[in-house]
Amino acid sequence: MWTPADIPDLTGSTALVTGASGGIGLPTALHLAGRGARVTLAVRDLARGEAAAAAIRARVPYASVEVGRLDLADLGSVRAFAAALDGPLDLLINNAGVAGIPRRTTVDGFETQFGTNHLGHFALTGLLLPRLLDRPGARVVTVSSDAHAMGEIDFGDLGLERRYGRFSAYGRSKLANLLFTLELQRRAGTRLLSLATHPGVTATNILRPGVLAGPFTALFRLLFQPPEKGAIPSLYAATSPEVTEGEFIGPGPRRLVPSARARDEELARRLWETSEDLTGVRFEVIERHP
Repeated sequence: MWTPADIPDLTGSTALVTGASGGIGLPTALHLAGRGARVTLAVRDLARGEAAAAAIRARVPYASVEVGRLDLADLGSVRAFAAALDGPLDLLINNAGVAGIPRRTTVDGFETQFGTNHLGHFALTGLLLPRLLDRPGARVVTVSSDAHAMGEIDFGDLGLERRYGRFSAYGRSKLANLLFTLELQRRAGTRLLSLATHPGVTATNILRPGVLAGPFTALFRLLFQPPEKGAIPSLYAATSPEVTEGEFIGPGPRRLVPSARARDEELARRLWETSEDLTGVRFEVIERHP
C-alpha cells in the first residue's frame, strides 16, 4: 500500500497548498516539505498559518516553508496573493474549502461554497498557470469529493437564491471542482497534469460550527479518519509517477470514476466560460479550439 514514505525526493521543486493551516492541508504541506520541496502555505489567517509553519519546522528542521495570506472568498485577495508570489511553481494543490454552511455570499457576491471552493481556486489557477506551464511535469491537484455526485449546476440560479441547501450547495461546488479539473486537462493537454482527489470522510474543521454541534462533534472526530489519512490521495496525486492525465484519486489511494455529469464536456465548457466571465481571469495560454 502506498504511504507518504513513498514520496520521491522533491528537492528543487516548489509547491503551493491552499488551506494549509489545518485539516488535510497541513499534513499535505508537511510531507511535501519533508521530501525537500519548498512549500508555500496559502492561508486566510496568518497567525494560524505561522503556527502551522512552526509545527512543520518542529518536525522537519530543514523544511523550507513560507506563509502567504489568501482569502479565496475575495478575488482581490486572490489577485494580490498571485502577484506577490515569487519564483517558479511546480505543484499547486487546491485544497481549501468550506462545507455545509448557511447561505451567504463572498466579497464579490457569489454564493460562498461555490465562490470559495470553485471560483477562488479557478482564478488562482489561472493567475498562476504561466508559472506552472514553465515547469516540466507541473501538476494541479484539486480536492473534490464523492459528494460531487449529488451536485447540479443551474446556470440560471448560480447564486442559489431560489433554492438553497447546505449540502446540495457543497455537492455543487465539488462537481464544479471536478468539471474544472477535467476541462483543465483537456485544454492543457500534455503540458501539465490536472488531477482531482476525494480525501474520504475526514475529521477536519471544514464543517463549521453549527453543522455538527455538541456531542455530535466528538462522535464526528472519533468515527472519521484523521487528517493524516485524508491527505494521502492529495499526496499521491501530487507526487506519484504512476498517475496519468485527469485522474480522480480517492482513499487507498485508488482511482475513482467521476459521475457522468462530471464527465459532461459541454457542461464543463460552459462552466469554464462562465467562471472566466465571473472572475475576470482568462486562461489565454490554453484556449480550447473547436
